[in-house]
Amino acid sequence: MMENKKLSEKFLEVVKHEGVVSITSWGVETHVVNTWNSFLVVTEDERILIPAYGFRKTEKNVNVNSNIILTLGTREVLGYKDYPGTGFVVKGTAKYISAGDEYDLMKQKFSFLTRVLEITVDSAKQML
Repeated sequence: MMENKKLSEKFLEVVKHEGVVSITSWGVETHVVNTWNSFLVVTEDERILIPAYGFRKTEKNVNVNSNIILTLGTREVLGYKDYPGTGFVVKGTAKYISAGDEYDLMKQKFSFLTRVLEITVDSAKQML
């Protein structure tokens, strides 16, 4: 098991419940794209895989600057002091995958994807 985990049990619990995910990228121009918590796949080494169908402006930005900020949350998981809901801000680097084992795994789960957005997490901070 990994000793220096960046993704807490609370984060993993949030991913299990539906909510909106926002991914902000910048490079060519600042851009925000959305997806759903249920589309996130967290790997054993704590990378986040996201099926991408569109995400073309995000891809252009990532090709210039791989830094991203991802936010997600749900009202279904209690936050600090039993607040009704919690959310996270994730900072990391991104790249696109268009072939290989992880691409194939994601394609089986999400037949609509054309690429996979892979995020290597630098930090994940609980906000609520």
